[in-house]
Amino acid sequence: MKVLQFPLSRITIGFVLGILTASYLKPAPSLLLGLLAAAFLLFATAYFLQKNILKNTITFGISTYLLSFLIGATTLVTHTESYQKTNYTHHTTIFEKPQFLSLVIREKLKGSNSNDRYIALINKIGTKNYTGRILLNIRRDSVYPTFVTGNLLHITGVLYKNKIPNNPNQFDYGAYLSKKQIYAQLYPDSELIRISPELKKDIWYYASNIRSTIIANLEKSGFHKKELSVAIALILGQKQDISPEIIQSYQFAGAIHILSVSGLHVGFLLLFLTFILRPIPNTKRGTLIKLIIILLSLASFAVIAGLAPSVVRSVTMFSFVAIGYQLRRSVNIYHTLLVSVLLILVFQPSFLFDVGFQLSYIALFSIVWLQPLLVSIWTPKNKAINYFWKILTVSFAAQIGTMPLSIYYFHQFPGLFFITNLLVIPLLSFIMILGVLVMVLAAFDYVPILLSKPLEWSIYFLNNIINSVASFEQFIIRDIPFNIYLLLSSYLFIIAAIVWLKKPSFNKLAIVLVSIIAIQVSFMHIRWNVQSQQEWVVFNLKNNTMITERNGNKTALYADDSIRKNSRENTVLKSYLTANFSALSAKEKIKNTAFFKENRILIIDSTGMYSEEIRPDIILIIQSPKINLERMLELLKPKMVVADNSNYKNIQKHWRESCEKQKIPFHAIGEKGFFKLN
Repeated sequence: MKVLQFPLSRITIGFVLGILTASYLKPAPSLLLGLLAAAFLLFATAYFLQKNILKNTITFGISTYLLSFLIGATTLVTHTESYQKTNYTHHTTIFEKPQFLSLVIREKLKGSNSNDRYIALINKIGTKNYTGRILLNIRRDSVYPTFVTGNLLHITGVLYKNKIPNNPNQFDYGAYLSKKQIYAQLYPDSELIRISPELKKDIWYYASNIRSTIIANLEKSGFHKKELSVAIALILGQKQDISPEIIQSYQFAGAIHILSVSGLHVGFLLLFLTFILRPIPNTKRGTLIKLIIILLSLASFAVIAGLAPSVVRSVTMFSFVAIGYQLRRSVNIYHTLLVSVLLILVFQPSFLFDVGFQLSYIALFSIVWLQPLLVSIWTPKNKAINYFWKILTVSFAAQIGTMPLSIYYFHQFPGLFFITNLLVIPLLSFIMILGVLVMVLAAFDYVPILLSKPLEWSIYFLNNIINSVASFEQFIIRDIPFNIYLLLSSYLFIIAAIVWLKKPSFNKLAIVLVSIIAIQVSFMHIRWNVQSQQEWVVFNLKNNTMITERNGNKTALYADDSIRKNSRENTVLKSYLTANFSALSAKEKIKNTAFFKENRILIIDSTGMYSEEIRPDIILIIQSPKINLERMLELLKPKMVVADNSNYKNIQKHWRESCEKQKIPFHAIGEKGFFKLN
């Protein structure tokens, strides 16, 4: 691959590896700074030797990559707010008792069924200055209206650390928040919230104000709410108001990427800006004016769209494209991609862990690298057919590149993605150009109906196309088991196959065959691991009980009638089965006793009945039975007591106290999460 011969590509790879290593190892900042200083001295020495004494030595190259690696690691650590002494996580009692908090609203997020959610920045705890982001949850029945970006709030409350997943193999929302530098959540009572009359007017406030003005003016013009929510997502990257049904339709149709502002959207914007600036002459002064207008417009668009990773990536990349085009210099797209990656990660290294950022770059790289190969397969003479053939090849190139990562994260694959793109991309180009024009005019309190109505109708047709494609659910492959080994071996195969197809040779074919063997070995390794595993799990379900016993790839379910009948729709159970490459082999009612390996388990339900003769290792209490636990512990002498989330919380407090008296471990599933024996 010629792109790897570009020095910046290897420096970028070293920088990325440094970020990944620091994220995994979490080294002390002082240690990293020491290593960085040593690496810099080694680099300076190697440079001097390379220039003055030794020629063509590998020492300079090695020192360069080592330095880029350590710069990447140091960049992540210095940008991680939890390492800063002023971060609220270093407050000694912040997670133990109520505190007086002064904070400012930064961003409104998509709400849940019961709460409005915001990202807020802490300014003070008590009278001392602190920093850091939290997730603020406000009950929707609260007396307070929706907050806006810039609102200063004074709240008394307890911060709660991000929780671990309630159930095995669920999406780790706590880890997701931590990657975004959010380490705690706040659920304040409405009477303990005071709103300051002042507003913090920074760039985030003005960007939010522009978005609010655009939305308000479009609503006043009679823009239908459903189409407006999609328009705001397409043009401004704000998905807070889109209904779950619309998002699901776009997922099933393989078009969810359309709702995230990405290279496709920013590319249309750049074409539109280039078109309207054509009247400016291509003199030295005129070219500079056009370039400044384009760069400022792209930067303003990124800020208004909320500086999401996909937006920042696209705007950065197309800014380099615009610079190259306006200066009449050939732009190597690979170099542009690498420069944009490096530049973004220098300022925001945490973007590397954002799924959208990963999928966007992989999709773009796949299009640039693979699409010319697919186009060369067939060259239609008809211009219309050739146009749709190019759209199809772009779609296939992007899908091939992102497929392993998409399956790894979402465990499903939309089989009709190519039909969706063929139908949607021509319409999307019209929507983007018209939408940008309408949004700009709406920001100045002017919404001409001759423009807004065609935009509304276009989005209406777009939604109908998506719904029609998504209705063919038989083409959606779901619950695909996939882990990190299959992910890496799949990408090894894809890269090796493309390299071989571009310039066939025996050595490249051998690498393709090795990659196929790697996939097979991954499957065999997974199968061997799964077959050797045994575990007994009590899940964390509110007001209900669900138990599974897994032997290899066969799982037995123990639950009540409602869970057993709807087991195929149970998302908690599906996540568990998919992650463990297993399937249900039996569905049974919960019995009063269970045996797993050497553990005897007594299950006490709402009847409170149990045999005094059994000597259980573990007691599982479900459905809030009326029992004298202290007497039971003295009689049965178990090694552990487990209470699932079907029990009342106030009863569990008494049970915990009884266990503490007799020094028996107590596991409250509602607080600590699922319970597992293996």
